[in-house]
Amino acid sequence: MTSLQPWWWAALPVLLLPLWWHRQKRQRTAAELLATARFLPSSAPQQRRIWRWTDVLLLIVRLALLVALIAWLAVTVFPWRGNTVLVAAGLEPGWVEREIASARMQDADRIALPPEVLGWLHHNEHTWRDGARILVLARSGDVPMPARPPRFEHGVTFRLAPAAPPPPRMHHVVVAAQDPRWQSLFAAFGAAGERYELAAAPTTQTELIVWDRPGIPPADWKAPHWWRTGGAGKRVSAGGLALTYTDTPQGRIWAGMPWPPASAADAAALHAAWHTLAVAPLPYPLPALETTPAHMASAAADGTRAPWWPWLLLGLFILERLLAHARRT
Repeated sequence: MTSLQPWWWAALPVLLLPLWWHRQKRQRTAAELLATARFLPSSAPQQRRIWRWTDVLLLIVRLALLVALIAWLAVTVFPWRGNTVLVAAGLEPGWVEREIASARMQDADRIALPPEVLGWLHHNEHTWRDGARILVLARSGDVPMPARPPRFEHGVTFRLAPAAPPPPRMHHVVVAAQDPRWQSLFAAFGAAGERYELAAAPTTQTELIVWDRPGIPPADWKAPHWWRTGGAGKRVSAGGLALTYTDTPQGRIWAGMPWPPASAADAAALHAAWHTLAVAPLPYPLPALETTPAHMASAAADGTRAPWWPWLLLGLFILERLLAHARRT
């Protein structure tokens, strides 16, 4: 079963009915009976049909009433969905069947889990009938937690399978230094579960440039973050280190870290500062939960009933009846 919303536009040919009604046929005889007509041979009277528009204002009101009614039906989605299960791709089939059975939703419709499921549910919530239940089956971490707990007009249950281990994150770094300890430092960072690709020149994917050479870097070298010695700037504390940073056209230059780290403690502090200040944190995942129906206005961009539309239809209907009564009297 699907919504019949778009098919209401197929009713536009109904507008031909008022056009037909408002064409008046008038018969006029071309010959009139005279006293001397008895001396003439008999012949059938000639008739002429004259078609013309009548009651133009009433016609316009009736056409507007039909157009408004069809448009209101065409932009209104009547609730048609029942119990529904949203299933993420790649889930273990046995786990999916167990969760559906435990929720007693074996007869519910199943659809693929859309991206941005929370926004999708809010946008399409008006398509579910009253009392319908929604079961969302996804992996832990696939659905980010919003700033506020989600609220829906229908009961929505989120059940999460164990998350798959995330792939190692790749960081692109340019090390412009002669000291081999920098390579050892990023090799140690990689042992912590991340991947670092070291290059000799920056690209569009470069996140960090380490400059430990005499002189100044080339003007065309750009990256979001730089590690360089010296320089004064704004002060910030991260990872137990007191750092300074300066924003330049080439990127943000950080200074004040151990140069290079001489111990494991310095390396750990630099790693913590790097993740705190430069690496974007992962979103907090939505936990498994069950929401209770909350009465609130639907915020869908389409398919909603405009509150003024029924009043427009009522006003056009009253005007049409008044004009029709005036025409008869």
